[in-house]
Amino acid sequence: MFNVAVETSIGQVKVQTTSNRGFTSEEIALNAVDKIISISETAQPEIKAQAEAFKERMYWVIVSACDQAIKSDRTTLYNLFKSNGHADMAEILRTL
Repeated sequence: MFNVAVETSIGQVKVQTTSNRGFTSEEIALNAVDKIISISETAQPEIKAQAEAFKERMYWVIVSACDQAIKSDRTTLYNLFKSNGHADMAEILRTL
């Protein structure tokens, strides 16, 4: 007879919400680094400090990338509104 035992785990499920707004670049970056980088509580202090510094740097890299993506998307939408005869909407978007 052949028996196979299979176990599975989905890990942690985390839910976040906002009220009347989307997520900020900082919130997105924090979620990203938490998913990408985990640091063991039992790591040696020097290694843990280096990992924390790396995680902090990655946080700011992601914040910057998100901010640039937002600006780029707004530029695209501005040009789309303007080229379709909605200069008023384009100006509202530009001032955000």
